[in-house]
This record gives sequence, C-alpha cells and structure tokens, in this order.
Amino acid sequence: MEPVKVGLLGLGTVGGGTVNVLSRNAQEITRRAGRGIQVSHAAARDLNKVRICNTEAIQLSTSLQSVVDNPDVQIVVELIGGEKLAREMVMRAIANGKHVVTANKALIANYGNEIFAAAQNKGVMVAFEAAVAGGIPIIKAVREGLAGNRIEWLAGIINGTGNYILTEMRDKGSHFNDVLAEAQRLGYAESDPSFDVDGIDAAHKLAILAAIAFGIPLQFKKVYTEGITNISQQDVEYAEQLGYRIKHLGIAQRTGTGVEMRVHPTLIPERRLIANVDGVMNAVLVKGDAVGPTLYYGAGAGAEATASAVVADIVDVVRTLTSDPENRVPHLAFQADALSDVAILSMDQVKTAYYLKLQAEDKPGVLADVTRILAERGISIEAIIQKEPKKTSPEQDRTATIIILTHRVIEGSMNQAITQIEALDAIKGAAMRIRVEHLSK
Repeated sequence: MEPVKVGLLGLGTVGGGTVNVLSRNAQEITRRAGRGIQVSHAAARDLNKVRICNTEAIQLSTSLQSVVDNPDVQIVVELIGGEKLAREMVMRAIANGKHVVTANKALIANYGNEIFAAAQNKGVMVAFEAAVAGGIPIIKAVREGLAGNRIEWLAGIINGTGNYILTEMRDKGSHFNDVLAEAQRLGYAESDPSFDVDGIDAAHKLAILAAIAFGIPLQFKKVYTEGITNISQQDVEYAEQLGYRIKHLGIAQRTGTGVEMRVHPTLIPERRLIANVDGVMNAVLVKGDAVGPTLYYGAGAGAEATASAVVADIVDVVRTLTSDPENRVPHLAFQADALSDVAILSMDQVKTAYYLKLQAEDKPGVLADVTRILAERGISIEAIIQKEPKKTSPEQDRTATIIILTHRVIEGSMNQAITQIEALDAIKGAAMRIRVEHLSK
C-alpha cells in the first residue's frame, strides 16, 4: 500500500522535529498506523536555511498554496502559527478535501468552531493535540480516555514560560524582570513576551480544554485572563510562609449556574502534586465524577515534544482515512449537534479564596477596620500575618505589610470589600489580590 503523503506548512523547530520523529520511528509508526507516512512536500520562507532535519526527500517550496493545493498531499500539517494566514490555509486545505493537523492554539481557540463545521461538511478531520500542553496527550485523554466521565473541573499549568519565571522567583529569590530577561536569553520567552506573561497563550489553551471537557462551543473571548506581571518576589515568599506556592493556572469548572473559564495566578497548597511542577514543564489536573482527580505531566514545548503530539495526530488521521466520517471521534469530544451553549460565568460570579496584601500605616485600629469591612461582606479570614517594614527610610517605618488569607467567597463581594479597604486613609496604594485554590473538591 502506498504511504500517506503529508505536506508541512512551516519547517521550523516543530516542523523539523516532526520530520525527525517520522523518519527515526518510521517502522514503529507504520506498524501502528497500518500504512507508511511520508513527508513529501513542505513550505518554508527561506529554502536555504540550515534545518534540524534531513530534507533531501522532501519537495520544498516557498508557496504555502502549492502544498495545500497539491493533489498528492493527503494530510496538511499547519505549523506556521499566527491566525489570519493559518486560517486561510486551513480552510483552503479543508475545501480541497484534505485532512488537517495543527499545533496552532490561537487558530483553534478563535476559529475552531467554523473550522470544525467546514471539516464536518467535507468529511475530513482536523486534529490539534499539539495545540495544548506540547507533548502531553491531554486532548486525547479528556476526549477519549475520560469519555465515560462527567468532567467536573480541570486546572492546568499550561504555559511553560510563566511557570519557569515563577519557579526561578521562588528558588532563587529573583525578581520578575530579571527572570524574564533570562527566559528571553534562554529562548523560553519571545522578545515580546506578552502572550506568555499576560496569560493570553494559556487562555487560548483553556478555551480548547473547556470546550472538550464540557461539550460547549469554543469561546476564547469569555475566558477571564490575568497574567503574572504584578507578582512580586515578596508575594512568592509570603505564599511559601503560608504553606502555598504561586502557579499561573488555567481553571475551568462546571457549576450549577454555568461554566467558569479563568486564567490567573493562584496560590496552591505546596503539598499538591501540581504545586511541585517546576521550570518549563506543564501539568493538567482533571477531575471526573467516576475516576476522580487525574494528573497529566510532561514537556509543554520543544521540537520533539511537540512533534510527538503532531505525529500522534497524523497517525490518528491515517488510521481513519477509510472510516465513515460520521463515526469518527468528534472534534470537541461531543457530537457536533449535541454541543451545549451553557452560560459562561463572569468573574464576579466565581467563588474562590483569596490572598490579600495591603500596605498600611502602622497605627492602632487599621487592622480592625480592614477585618470589619471583610466581615460586613461575609468574608471570613483563615490567616493574618503582619510584616514589619525594613527600616530603610523614616517614611517606610510608618508602613506595615498585612497579609490576609480568606475563605471562599464570591468575587463580586471581594471586589466591593477591596474597594472599601483601599478607600481607608490608612491604606497606601492598591491591594494585591491573588486567588487561592486547594484543588481538592
């Protein structure tokens, strides 16, 4: 039987890794897929660039369209990133009746609904395992391995750059800007790191995971998104003293009134396994009603880690090339006509616990005023720490740092309390708020 021919759009780090994995493990992959798989065509901007893979047997071109339109190519693998051009090429490949594999989380999060609808109409597959958590097969785990469960919630460290920064701040006592510069030097962060440190990358991935977990349409714009740029080394230190670690989490949860989708820094008890996921590694914790909590851990990026997921998707497509399109695994886990347009809760409606850091004048009655405001809003306190200031100036001597850990409360109530607290004459500047999750429910 003739091998299935694959066309790559993009021959950079992940594209080169995909070629290497397919070549190195060709015999094993053929045994698994039932047919050989050959990268026959690839498009790249610079044909003279030194590659990490052997391209002698690949027909190279600078034209993406030539690969997408080539009648010999059966599977198009989109690895160019971005949104507009990637969407155009993916929709064109689908219109040509070709199956698609992509590692592009922004593409799926923003345009997945229309892409999947087009693919269903043409009877082709769109596979996107590599779009979330690199080499961790989390999409397959939720969509297929946990298909017998009602997913209750999931929480994940799904951006390696942010996790690296927070780990270095904790382990080395470094400040955010210093660690970010080091991450850029090491290639973990881009020259413009906003997608990573502002939480956008994680929000793309969470939108995808939530859709698969709960059978809802992709709704990236409804994900509450907060980054890590305001986390100080002091916050990391105080969290440690309280028995917590700060992680940047994507959290999706089914509630009685709708679905939560939120990305933000989170205090997690240090005894939790996910609190001990360090460096650039990723991890996703999924709670199913039957299986309970399950943890998926591994490399969230890298040439061959991501290529592992891309190749797995290619193998899945090859396995189903001759199957009835109506009997394939649905793109978003649930049958297309069974997706539920469940309400997505606003952040004001979310219930969680909080870490608050306040700068206050060091005088009697201030703490009493703060606790009174919290009590009036129905917010109970788990712990309070008052830190004496370092005596570096006479002005600073009059200011103390107050750390408050609360029990769970609706965010809207906490917002009102913070507004009142910040209005007190004795409170200096804005309150620092980090949400707390125990991940045990």
